[in-house]
Amino acid sequence: MNPDIEKRFVNTSNSKTFKNIVKIFELDKKSVLDIGCSFGEFLTHFGKRSVGITIMKEEVNYGKKKGLNILYGNIESDDFVLNENFDVIFSNNLLEHLYSPHDFLCKIKKYLKPGGILILGVPCIPKIVSLVNLNKFRGSMAEAHINFFTKDTLEKTVERAGYIILEIRGFHFRNKIIDKFLNLIYPHFYVIAKPDYNFKYTEKRMRELVGYTDHQTN
Repeated sequence: MNPDIEKRFVNTSNSKTFKNIVKIFELDKKSVLDIGCSFGEFLTHFGKRSVGITIMKEEVNYGKKKGLNILYGNIESDDFVLNENFDVIFSNNLLEHLYSPHDFLCKIKKYLKPGGILILGVPCIPKIVSLVNLNKFRGSMAEAHINFFTKDTLEKTVERAGYIILEIRGFHFRNKIIDKFLNLIYPHFYVIAKPDYNFKYTEKRMRELVGYTDHQTN
């Protein structure tokens, strides 16, 4: 086993934030679809029937050697199909890399069981913007990112894709009140949401989509 990769597993296991999320939402007892699972450092803490997805073959091979169920595939691809449903969809440090975050959020709903939830972790530019000059906060502006979020724009992005936000915070503390005091400076937020099955685009948006479709077919 690769010592550098194994360190990722150790760091994840020791993460106070991740421990809180697993404990609060009982992820060790639930089937979880981990999208963008890397080598499986989060996946290993989830319940039976949990599945990871990554676009890196070396991550698939490494995770399988550890006994994890990791699939090779790109969930943004039109030909990606997964014939399973899960209690939870978990995705951390992925949305900022995707070509189409909105399309992604719309597509993945079909993989949730009724009553299932989405847990989406995203690095965000803090409200006190000058903090991005500090090393701890530079992750939100990483060179590999093609999408950039604040807590507020992240919340709207998820809502406008047809979700009901249950909470959004850093989860450094299990206590919601204490945790929310740090929203001004948190560099990373987790959105907890459930699909809004009554969601519809606004009339104005529907008109725009007609024009967009016409343009695509001409």
